This record gives sequence, C-alpha cells and structure tokens, in this order.
Amino acid sequence: MAGTWDIDEPGSDRKLVASLLNGEEVAFQTFFVTYFQRLFRFALRRVNDEASAEDIAQATLVRAIKKLATWRGEAALFTWLCTLCRHEVAAYWERTSRRPMLKSADDDPQVRAELESLAAAVELPDARLERRELSDLVQLTLDYLPGRYGDVLEWKYLEGLSTAEIAARLDSTPKAAESLLSRAREAFRGGFVTVARSER
Repeated sequence: MAGTWDIDEPGSDRKLVASLLNGEEVAFQTFFVTYFQRLFRFALRRVNDEASAEDIAQATLVRAIKKLATWRGEAALFTWLCTLCRHEVAAYWERTSRRPMLKSADDDPQVRAELESLAAAVELPDARLERRELSDLVQLTLDYLPGRYGDVLEWKYLEGLSTAEIAARLDSTPKAAESLLSRAREAFRGGFVTVARSER
C-alpha cells in the first residue's frame, strides 16, 4: 500500500525517501517518528543537555529534508542522518564556544550493569573490554541498530519495561513486541561484535 512502510524491511529507506521527495505527508510523519528519538539520543551523548539535544535533532531532520535529494543510498539512511547530526553538534560547540563532552552511560552503576548485561552473551576474540570502553561500544551499537531495535532494548533493559508495556508503546501485540525484542537482541549481538572488532 502506498505511503506505508515497515522500517525494518529491506529497501524501506529508499521507499521512505522516495515518498518524502514526492511530498507525501504520511512520509514526513513516519520520518520524524522513526528518527527524532534516535537522533536525540545520539546528540544527547555528545552535548549532555536535553534542550540542546532536542534542538540538534530537529535541526538535523530539517537539514536532512533540505538535502534529501543528495542521499544516494550507499549508506543506511540513519548513518547518513548521523553524519548530518555530527555537523549540527560541531556547530553547537562552535556557537557556544565550549569544549565537546561525551557523557558516558556507565557513570550510573545501575545503567552500567544493564548495559553490560546486554553484551554479556557476546564473546569477543580479545581480552575483556574495560568498563568504559564496553559502555561506549554498547551505546554506539544501540545508536546504529535498525528500526526500533535500539528503542525496545533500552525500554526493556534500561527502563525495565515488561513486554506488555513495550507492546503498548509500540501500539502492537505482546507477541509482536516479543518478536521485535528477539530480532533486536540478535541484531545487537551481531552489531556489537562488529563494532568491538573495528575498535580494537
């Protein structure tokens, strides 16, 4: 059906971008709902200020709409958006004349424990990662997971939501939410290993 997307399906980025370029209103709604929160989290880690992170995420989406015709599909849409977001973050630091700062999630012991539990099943070829490095790699992996994967993993492991509560947030059934969680865990494991190996 035209104007409807499953953002986890192959080719969904191209379909969404084509619909955006055609000016379809539902495409703009999907685009914002799909990417605003992910870009907000991405920016928040880099500026450590919620209001500024919201502004940066919004500015990134506006800039993306203006430059949409330049996206060629060589990289995932979210990867391209993160590149734009990094430019917005750099502009923020330049405007404020302050020094960039990353807030590490493992500053909070409870969050650190939950983050480490996500990576516990992953066996790396090298020695154990330092806690700070582990936390950074977990967050990096969450940032780049497709679709709602990063969201549902954070809701489950960081916010402690039940499957039923996650289903309610997604406006879906508990069975569909559990299926999404299962795919998200699998994607996380594969993504974490890839990211961890590339960082060593």
